[in-house]
Amino acid sequence: MEDKVGVYICTGCSIGEALDIEALSKVALDELKAPVCKTIADCMNGGLDVIRRDVESEGLNKIVLAACSPREDFGKDPFGQGIHVERVNLREGVVWCQPPNDEDTQMMAEDYLRMGIVKAQKTQPLDLFEEHERINKNLLVVGGGITGLTAAVEAAEAGYDVILVEKEVDLGGWMAKWYKSFPTFTPYQDLEDNGVSGLVEQVQSHPKITVRTSTEIAKIEGGPGLFDVVFKSNNGQPASSEPLRVGAVIQATGWKPFEPECLEKLGYKKFDNVVSSIQFEEMAKSGRLSRPSEGKPAKNVVFIQCEGSQDDEYFSYNSSVSSMVCLKQALYVREKSDNVKAFIFYDHFRTPGQYEDFYKRVQQDPGVFLSKGQVESVTEQDDGSLLVTVAGSMLGEKISIKADIVVLSLGMMPASADGEAIRAWIDAKAAVAKAEQEGNKVQEDVLALSRKPQPDEPILHLNYRQGPDLPVLEHHYPDSHFICFPYETRRTGIYAAGCVRSPMDALSCREDAAGAALKSIQCVEMTSRGEAVHPRSGDISYPEFFLQRCTQCKRCTEECPFGVLNEDAKGTPLPNATRCRRCGVCMGACPERIVSFKDYSVDMIASMIKKVEIPDEFDEKPRVLVLACENDAYPALDMAARKGLTYSPYVRVIPLRCLGSMNIVWVADALSRGFDGIIMLGCKYGDDYQCHFIRGSELADRRGVNVKEKLEQLALENERVELHQVEITDYEKIPQIINNFMDVIEEIGFNPFKGM
Repeated sequence: MEDKVGVYICTGCSIGEALDIEALSKVALDELKAPVCKTIADCMNGGLDVIRRDVESEGLNKIVLAACSPREDFGKDPFGQGIHVERVNLREGVVWCQPPNDEDTQMMAEDYLRMGIVKAQKTQPLDLFEEHERINKNLLVVGGGITGLTAAVEAAEAGYDVILVEKEVDLGGWMAKWYKSFPTFTPYQDLEDNGVSGLVEQVQSHPKITVRTSTEIAKIEGGPGLFDVVFKSNNGQPASSEPLRVGAVIQATGWKPFEPECLEKLGYKKFDNVVSSIQFEEMAKSGRLSRPSEGKPAKNVVFIQCEGSQDDEYFSYNSSVSSMVCLKQALYVREKSDNVKAFIFYDHFRTPGQYEDFYKRVQQDPGVFLSKGQVESVTEQDDGSLLVTVAGSMLGEKISIKADIVVLSLGMMPASADGEAIRAWIDAKAAVAKAEQEGNKVQEDVLALSRKPQPDEPILHLNYRQGPDLPVLEHHYPDSHFICFPYETRRTGIYAAGCVRSPMDALSCREDAAGAALKSIQCVEMTSRGEAVHPRSGDISYPEFFLQRCTQCKRCTEECPFGVLNEDAKGTPLPNATRCRRCGVCMGACPERIVSFKDYSVDMIASMIKKVEIPDEFDEKPRVLVLACENDAYPALDMAARKGLTYSPYVRVIPLRCLGSMNIVWVADALSRGFDGIIMLGCKYGDDYQCHFIRGSELADRRGVNVKEKLEQLALENERVELHQVEITDYEKIPQIINNFMDVIEEIGFNPFKGM
């Protein structure tokens, strides 16, 4: 089908009063030969109906709508399915940030219209990937604790078949070993049954849930909707001869205890009557709160919150959960007898939300003593009792408590973490900091240990080029965009939930499980329609590779943030379409430019850059290209305009799916075309990143070496290209960034390639 592009210029929202609409129409009709160009009064009140009628009568299959920002939602397929719509931002991008009826404002609008039309002309019809009809909607839940059980029930109740895998013989996880749980109902004062037995029974009897106990994952291949899972029994033999296909995976593998360094000096594993909070919970469930050494009934029990370590890294594995456990177990003591006393010493104590009422209930118990303080020592007496010495208590003096049992709280770390490796990492970080402070050289092996602790044995055994398990941050919690996509991981279709994602109590685990179940359902449904789940929700494009020109440089397979690409023995990329989040990082990475999307390609952006009219040097009108991330930077520019902020009219902004999709050829094209400079606006990066595609600005920054080489080849100053990390809330800063850069261009002068 031959393309027929219709251009429509909205005159509402002050656009008609600020711009020469007739001149814009000439750009579309005379210069770019658009077959149809009309004006509409506004985008509401019937304005879009004009376009819909023309689609029918004129046979248009592409619409260029020059109006408000593309972020203004007109709904999916506003002019019918298969009609491509290209939005040109005249409102926020021009008239709301520039003076009206000004020559430079008009030139800016005309350039944006040129870019929008050529982008529409270059866009090809989108086809769904070949496998979309074979998408499987069954869900795999890995882990049979409170989180996994809840996720399985929630998904099954929504009508989806679930396979639940648990490595132990029985379901229930840690909760099955606990005596009681924190209060979750008003007035939040009394301990409750943990309810796990009823949940186990519900899972085992549900017709849509298949349970596999004593089973682990041997291998997971494929991507969302097409995951092929091989199981193994605990004796290492395959549990099934054929892979099982599932659509999405919920990892609910929970936590294991983390023992901070402070435990040793407090007598842990040295004195029989010093126990961990886990051991004390098991004692309570067995009904025996007596001294482990000889079974003598306990009269005084001291609880110590161990997160008071001087190293903040140890503190990262503790949470409000340990504080709540402390309160709960103090009530265990008080339930036995009014004569038994509980003492709680802490450095930090946290009881969020309604748990504050529970804290007050324990605090008011006459047999419970709570005090902030630093436990200096725990020593064993001749009779087997323990002497606990505390400094800095609320009593204002050093005190000593004679205890029958001392209970030490433990931290929580993901089940995939290696406690010994974490402690070695923390020690190495401390050694590096000390060496740097003293000006000493750091040994290479110590430096290597300080970067990130090594994981324990993999759990999911993913067949991904970038590793067999979920990528994690330095504390071993799965990596995700913690603000916008808290359930997402860097493996599309695999959702972490519960304590494997963050330390949390049972109630939070159940809420987390419900969220992960909903996300997994969303994933399989949208994948079955060929759509991206996020951040480009609903996008049916996907990258295509012209492998005949591939040089096996492996840049795309190494840089993809989501592990979309495996590779063969030669290094040729092997795409997995359903893993893709459509960021375009592979396109930006490829030096041979063999990667493209039908609606987003190197050639398309290069053509847009070349459509900008570059004034002669003597006109003294510089041109600066702004490559802006569509997730944070571009919305921030819109917000600046809505706030009435202005910036230089000499910039031309092109939104990118991600700054990581920036190909170095665009820099070369812009500078050789006569642009005087380039500003790249991306998201923050690092462990506290806000980048929706994880590594956009970081990758663009790495490619800065190639940018400098290109500048040297063109004999241009390095100052002509800048990269800035911005957040969506930086709408006040971005105009300043632009205007400051224009001052730099004025100082170093125009691009000598201008006019060539």
